[in-house]
Amino acid sequence: MAAGLALAAAMVALPALAQNYPSKAIRLVSPFPPGGSVDVVGRLLAAKLSETMGQQMVVDNRSGASGLIGTEVVMNSPPDGYTLLINTIPFVTNQFLMPRAPYDPLRDFVSISVVASSPSFVTVHPSLPVRSIQELIALAKAKSGQLYYSAAGVGTNPHIAGELFNLLADVNIVAVQFKGGGPADMAVIAGDVGITFGNISQEIGYVKAGRMRALAVTSAKRNPAMPELPTVAEAAPEGPLRGYEFETWFVVAAPKGTSRAIVDTLNSHIRKVLTGPGQVKFYEERGLTVIASTPKEAAAHLEGEQKKWGRVIKERGIKAE
Repeated sequence: MAAGLALAAAMVALPALAQNYPSKAIRLVSPFPPGGSVDVVGRLLAAKLSETMGQQMVVDNRSGASGLIGTEVVMNSPPDGYTLLINTIPFVTNQFLMPRAPYDPLRDFVSISVVASSPSFVTVHPSLPVRSIQELIALAKAKSGQLYYSAAGVGTNPHIAGELFNLLADVNIVAVQFKGGGPADMAVIAGDVGITFGNISQEIGYVKAGRMRALAVTSAKRNPAMPELPTVAEAAPEGPLRGYEFETWFVVAAPKGTSRAIVDTLNSHIRKVLTGPGQVKFYEERGLTVIASTPKEAAAHLEGEQKKWGRVIKERGIKAE
């Protein structure tokens, strides 16, 4: 009887907790270092949510192991809505790259919202003698295994985008792994590596400043942030790359067991700040497309991405180092 009363009291307390949520600062864990696309989107989102939710949302960078470390931090946190995760493609690819990965994105987390998506640039150091995708392919075929591209870690977005390019173009541009998108970009800017497939949101400033040269955008359509830049498919219309498409997405999730009331509260605030006056244009100028999905849509998206990229990883034989 005592146990039953305790359970009943706990069930009564849950709505009250949700009603008072949030009553303190919220930690948004980015499992990648500062300067990368996840960090950029996380900080844009956290700044607006801090205004509307009445409590600070603080971005906490917990990088390492292609996002595994920060993701595990959130998984092991109390499901009270005060520790959240913002993640991207490695959230669904790590389990294929690391057989002992300690989490499953659908089993161990509650999806809150896919907040935005963004393609990547195919960018090169200005000294690389190519100005188009076709010239890059020709150079890669002439120097097979001698060209290098920087990636943010095994299975990260630049790595998957680069390996998809290799697969479809039938070239061998070798991946060089760095600890995050920021360091991967710096390697190209410094001229240590010639090529990268970094996200628009983190590279657009470098491209406009002339520190990188963008050859194409990886989406199916041209991006409003740089409408003059062709898509990869446009740039190589006669070859196998005509079917090339790569889009990064950014999802907010919470530990399994987080109450539906808290999830719905967070989703409501996220959708409000992403679709508020001027926000869609604000994100577009940074190469991002607002999605602002429901929790159900977010979970379905993760499931589909899990299947899609699992196939690419197996076909390319990509493995964690």
